[in-house]
Amino acid sequence: MLLRVCVCLLAAASAVFAQPARRTVSLVVTGGIVVTIDATGRVLSPGGVAIDGRDIVAVDTPEAVAARFTGRESIDATGQVVMPGLINTHTHAPMVLYRGLADDLALMDWLQKYIFPAEAKTVTPEFVRAGTRLAALEMIQSGTTTYADMYYFEEEIAKVTKEAGLRGVLGQPIIQFPVADARTPADGLARTEAFIKQFAGDDLIVPAVAPHSMYTLDTATLSAVRALADRTRAPVLIHLAETADEIKTSLEKHKTTPTRYLESIGFWGPRTLAAHGVWLTPEDMAILARRQVGVSHNPESNMKLASGAAKVVAMRQAGVVVGLGTDGAASNNDLDMFEAMRQAAFLAKLQTNDPRAVPAGTALQMATIDGARALGMDKALGSLEAGKRADVITVSMTAARQTPMYDPLSHLVYTTHGDDVRTTIVNGRVLMRNRQVITLNEAAVLGEARTLAERVRAAIR
Repeated sequence: MLLRVCVCLLAAASAVFAQPARRTVSLVVTGGIVVTIDATGRVLSPGGVAIDGRDIVAVDTPEAVAARFTGRESIDATGQVVMPGLINTHTHAPMVLYRGLADDLALMDWLQKYIFPAEAKTVTPEFVRAGTRLAALEMIQSGTTTYADMYYFEEEIAKVTKEAGLRGVLGQPIIQFPVADARTPADGLARTEAFIKQFAGDDLIVPAVAPHSMYTLDTATLSAVRALADRTRAPVLIHLAETADEIKTSLEKHKTTPTRYLESIGFWGPRTLAAHGVWLTPEDMAILARRQVGVSHNPESNMKLASGAAKVVAMRQAGVVVGLGTDGAASNNDLDMFEAMRQAAFLAKLQTNDPRAVPAGTALQMATIDGARALGMDKALGSLEAGKRADVITVSMTAARQTPMYDPLSHLVYTTHGDDVRTTIVNGRVLMRNRQVITLNEAAVLGEARTLAERVRAAIR
């Protein structure tokens, strides 16, 4: 009898020791519905995500994650969707300080009568830092984890972005006329090269070259931009075919469309993102697809300024990768990517007279994995998969307008708002937990913005 007991105890002990030891990781998020946006469209209800350092190490059922990992920290996402952080492919972050300054105007009237005069009198490094802090606060609170930007003093934007913990593809602008941080295009190119060197290899900041547009730069400067981007392997961000006036100007000056003109001078190349693309022709789309140029669709800004409606369905069918953007908050008037998803879906349905044009799942892809593809970052971002960066958000699904829930993808696009986001994680670091932003002092950021708003008011009197 004693021998049998000893054998049983030894067998039990062997079974325990045979089990692999659980790995300690920095963070485990569990209990929510995990919408992965991976190649199979996997949704785990419930699911779990294990994060170690800056990387996702597992996405699986809660039981499978618990069997393999112990988190030094944990987040209970019960009643929430766990999903990739949103990727805003086009904005001008400090312009949140011009939010509501001038509305209901055509683009050129809005720019020339209000925005450009206000910028001439107010834009300084201090202004840019304050505006970026406000934009970062809004993005963290609404689930954006990566954003592409183009504005003056981009090195200041980069510093604040890093401090806030966000990820940014940040473009130093180059424009033909004197602006706040450069008197000439040559100055802009020099600043851009210095900016690229300053943030080369940074874990959160990807420095980019940002020629404003083909209508604000001459051929020599645009060629110099491409040479700089090729030499430094930096991404390029540019406005393209945003308005009918831009097309008219290009036809008059170059006898062709903006896209074909830029093709003729050898401007297009990979890791280039064109913002708007409202007035692209089928031939333009074919050029962009062949050159692997991504497009940032900004439905809210385009509608508000009556610039037109980008042919998203046609672009996608032509092989162009289309991400989503908000544009600057001065023409939107917010940075809420959930609203961008909803409006992108609705606008495509209306434009094509087809309710299937951009379904919820497609809109969600445009705000995540397709945004990453458009920026050339899809190997690291845009979906919840082991080996990718831990850019993760949790979104509450318990509000009255979200009840009942039959399909989480539908709810994310058609009923959810930015302020439903509960947790924001970038590069494995928790930036907001239970709606409390950790990396920014919310009261101080809002107070600073209100103080600077008085300067803006005075500038346009």
